[in-house]
Amino acid sequence: MENPDKAAPRRGAYQIGNVRARLLDEALDILEREGLQALNLRDLAARAGITAGSLYHHFDGKSALLAELAAAGFEELRRRVERAGGEAAEGGRVRAWALAYFAFAQDRPALYGLMFDPTIAHAPQVSAARALAMRTIQVFVEGSPVLARASTPADKIALAVWAATHGAASLTLSGAGGPELMGDVIQGLEGLYLRR
Repeated sequence: MENPDKAAPRRGAYQIGNVRARLLDEALDILEREGLQALNLRDLAARAGITAGSLYHHFDGKSALLAELAAAGFEELRRRVERAGGEAAEGGRVRAWALAYFAFAQDRPALYGLMFDPTIAHAPQVSAARALAMRTIQVFVEGSPVLARASTPADKIALAVWAATHGAASLTLSGAGGPELMGDVIQGLEGLYLRR
C-alpha cells in the first residue's frame, strides 16, 4: 500500500493552496522574460494550469495582479536593503543600501519599472509596501551618527537619498548613465549629507 504522505497532491488541494502563488510566479517570469506588454491573463492562466475564469477567483483583473507583483517587488527590495545595511559597518550603511537598491534595479529591471508604474502606484498594497521600504531606508539614516547631527530632518534626508538613488538607477536602465553613475551619485550624497 502506498504511503499517503508520499502520494501525489490532489489537484483540488493544489488549486486552493498554491494557485495564487503560481500565478504570481508565472506572471513575474513573463514580465522579466518578455516584458509587461506580453502579460496576457488568458495565457497566464494556461501557464498556471487553470482556466481563464478561475484566475478571477484570485485576482480581480490585470491591475490587481500587477499591484501584487509590484508590492512583492517592494518587499524584495526592502529585504535586500535591510540585509545590506545590516551587514555594513556603521559609517557605510547608507552607501550599502544605496548599492543594494541599485543592484536590485539592475537585477530586476522589468519588476523595478512595474513598481513605479503610475497606473498601480496608488493601489493600497503597493503604497503600503513602498512605505515599508522607505521606512527601512529612513531607519538607516536615523541610525547614522553623522546624519543624526544634521540640521535637516532624517525623513527629508532619506527621501533625498532615495530620490537620487532611484534617479541613478532609472537613468542607467534607460541607457542615459553608465555603471559608474551610482558611485558618483553616492559620492555626491556623501558630500552633501555626510560631512563631518
